[in-house]
Amino acid sequence: MTRSSRQTALRNLKEVLLKRRDALRQALAGDLSSLKEMRGQPGGDTLDVALDAAHDEINSQLAELESRELARIEKALERMRNGTYGICESCGHAIEPRRLEVMPETPFCRNCMSMKEKLAKAAAR
Repeated sequence: MTRSSRQTALRNLKEVLLKRRDALRQALAGDLSSLKEMRGQPGGDTLDVALDAAHDEINSQLAELESRELARIEKALERMRNGTYGICESCGHAIEPRRLEVMPETPFCRNCMSMKEKLAKAAAR
């Protein structure tokens, strides 16, 4: 990959990350405000209260997932700023360009991520 094509690819990936970051920020702001609104409403019968609680739990879990993704995106943007983007945080080798296209926020190459997943599965047993 030439220097100019690498710079173009980095600019494109940065744009993707910024757009996703902004979308997540808006979604999280909406999720949190809707949770606050729902908590302020008076409860109905037992079924309504149970459904509201389940809905709150689902929204809370979605917000947690979105928050984690937002944190990964912020870290990727920081790596772009300090010049370490595209370098695996585990082994120090370059992350495959195709992997970055699919998962621009990833800090790990395919091999290191696979190893981390295997270790996590083994630890969970």
